[in-house]
Amino acid sequence: MSTSHTASAPTSYPSSPPASPPSPASTPDTGRSTSEVRLSITGMTCASCSARIERRLTKMDGIASASVNLATEKALVAFTAPVTAQQIVAEVEKTGYGATLIGGGTRGPEATQPGAGALLEKLGSEPSTGTAQTTPSDAGRSFGATLTERVVKPAVSSFAAARAGVARRVADLTGGQAPAAPDGGSHENHLDHVPAQNTIRPRLIVAVALTVPVFLLAMVIPSFGASGWLEFVLATPVVLWCAWPFHRAAAVNARHLASTMDTLVSIGVLAAWGYSVASLLTGGSHLYFEVAAVVTTFLLAGRFLEARAKDSGKDALRSLLDLGAKDVAVLRIDPSTRITRETRIPITDLVVGDRFIVRPGEKVASDGVVSDGQSAVDTSLVTGESTPVDVSPGDAVTGGAINTNGRLVVETTRVGSDTVLAGIQRLVENAQTGKAQVQRLADRVSAVFVPAVLVIALVTFVAWLATGHALSQALAVAVTVLIIACPCALGLATPTALLVGTGRGAQLGTLIKGPQVLESTRRVDTVVLDKTGTVTTGHLQLRSIEVRGRLSKKAALMAAAAVEKGSEHPIALAIVAGADEARLTLPSIRDFTTNPGEGATARVNGTEVTVGKAALFESVDDQLRAYAAGRGGTTVFVGWDGVAQAALTVEDTVRDSSPVAIARLGELGLTAYLLTGDGEATAHSVAREVGIPAERVFADVLPADKYRVVVDLQQQGRVVAMVGDGINDAAALAQADLGLAMGTGTDVAIDSADIVLVRADLDAVGDAIELSRETLRVIKQNLAWAFGYNTAALPLAAFGLLNPMIAGATMALSSVLVVTNSLRLKRFAR
Repeated sequence: MSTSHTASAPTSYPSSPPASPPSPASTPDTGRSTSEVRLSITGMTCASCSARIERRLTKMDGIASASVNLATEKALVAFTAPVTAQQIVAEVEKTGYGATLIGGGTRGPEATQPGAGALLEKLGSEPSTGTAQTTPSDAGRSFGATLTERVVKPAVSSFAAARAGVARRVADLTGGQAPAAPDGGSHENHLDHVPAQNTIRPRLIVAVALTVPVFLLAMVIPSFGASGWLEFVLATPVVLWCAWPFHRAAAVNARHLASTMDTLVSIGVLAAWGYSVASLLTGGSHLYFEVAAVVTTFLLAGRFLEARAKDSGKDALRSLLDLGAKDVAVLRIDPSTRITRETRIPITDLVVGDRFIVRPGEKVASDGVVSDGQSAVDTSLVTGESTPVDVSPGDAVTGGAINTNGRLVVETTRVGSDTVLAGIQRLVENAQTGKAQVQRLADRVSAVFVPAVLVIALVTFVAWLATGHALSQALAVAVTVLIIACPCALGLATPTALLVGTGRGAQLGTLIKGPQVLESTRRVDTVVLDKTGTVTTGHLQLRSIEVRGRLSKKAALMAAAAVEKGSEHPIALAIVAGADEARLTLPSIRDFTTNPGEGATARVNGTEVTVGKAALFESVDDQLRAYAAGRGGTTVFVGWDGVAQAALTVEDTVRDSSPVAIARLGELGLTAYLLTGDGEATAHSVAREVGIPAERVFADVLPADKYRVVVDLQQQGRVVAMVGDGINDAAALAQADLGLAMGTGTDVAIDSADIVLVRADLDAVGDAIELSRETLRVIKQNLAWAFGYNTAALPLAAFGLLNPMIAGATMALSSVLVVTNSLRLKRFAR
């Protein structure tokens, strides 16, 4: 089938060498490939802990980078040979913290193939947690490819059969138990660990029960005869057992000549308690048992609320994990009877090639292709797309989607860590593990803050003694300085906001690749939209018909569709679909022939009908030529006896959401440009439909020159976001200050982008930018509070204007305030 373009002769955009797609990571000095490993870290309590682990790791030879996230308790380390993952784990443990590998160990370039396979690294794809052997082609499948086609059918049936014969898959996203990885990694779902709040709760309950009477004895009925000894009996368990996590962490760090927030708390509480014991034994009257007990209780309460809020912040990831089915009904052939029977097995036993049943209301167990049945599946929980999608044999379905009505039989094509859901989870976790530039500043401050506070507390103590104050008063002021200066809020300001923000983005179908993207969204003022597949669906649709003489449009469409029914060309399919929509009954045809590059002919009711370019006809009416010249899209002619009788125009379909989405971008302060390789007429037709002015349309742009449009806009001082989906968009996406790839696009496009839009909806661009900006706004609010609190509180404490109990309450509440502020992002709605 051929096309007849009605636009004027294209004038290509000035050419320059296209930007190269990102190359695999390598160290600049040696050229050796860089591998990455993800670790679960235990024992961290504040920003000083995470900063200390980072410093220790980055000092190792062969470590390219290390990012430790306090909120998620994870680390992402990039390294080169001869360093191994086990050495990295050992180094963390030497620092005084626990570390285990997540997801089976190391990920590196050797696991990928050229081209699209490079995306495997970028999005954090890992070796499958299932079979003992993974072929290079299997490892080379990228998450981008998964988003592109949802599933990939096994290349050969023997491959599926071989995999089916290997040992059943171990635990995947659904949370089943898995044996230890051969390399020492852990396949467990790290979100399933016992929440810190459950560990803190018993200590907090005991602390509250004992602290209340201590406080009453000290502040309400201090004249009670045995008050001092009773306070000692009640406060000692609080200080020694309830506050044990602080003391233990402080001791561990002290062994490594380091200090953290726990050091401040431990010294402060033990100093108040120790001084009180000494005073009690020597007959003194100044006791601070209530200070030690109340401060411990407040800090435990703060830790408990903080842990609960952090655990709540992981709800988005947990909900992704919960999307997966727990078991599945598979069709298996009975070896003895050769009868196919339905057998329900755990999801962990499902392998590639298995056929499973999905009944109405059930979840699709894993990625696959429908082999029998018709239904509509609700993918909203996976992609954010609210409208159920009709599926029939041959259509791909995604694990976690819900079957709404009919019964489906699905052939499994991906399981475990190869699935769409697993890829989304890895991408979100990697984004949460990284750090925004503003957090780097906070980390540098936290690294020197604790030692500085220890010095300030000592100087304050000496200064108060030197100015004639009592030892008890000097001690109280020094303890206040130690406690109020804890930089908890500073350490939590960024990670908690990232945790909640990126998680909420995943729920909305917006995957932010890393925290550094947030700063870019704040500065962006221009957005360049690729037309095909972004503003439009990429699917042709019959838009209009022009006829000559007394021929009806219905008759013209019936004749054209009858001929085109024998063709598989996209234009032919669009014409036939138009006839189906008009509910026309097409006549049968004979003698169908196709003229490659020109059109097709067939005999309809005894008359030879031709559909195609104007060159196929001896005569084309001026009326039809004028119609074709004035239309966007692609126009074909239909006629007989050498005379064109009608013209039909098909165009790429504009997404229903595009006009509203582009208007929303304007409300966000972004200037939208349309970029396309199509002719002027088509480009301006689409631009008018979606509300983009003609002066902001780039038409006839060659694929290699799309990035040049971005460069020119940047040279004009604009900060540019690029939205695309094709291989020809990859260079422009990489060149842009912010690249957004439609999740239905190609691997290379997704690889080059900063944000992946899972749902095929241009409105997701506004969601991504607005959510990213809101997340950055929350981070700045948190940091402003944390810096401001510590800056203002220290001098107040040093001058004796606060007491230790108020200091403990204030410090605990500051952390809770930061985490609670971050949780507001859970309510972000598009």
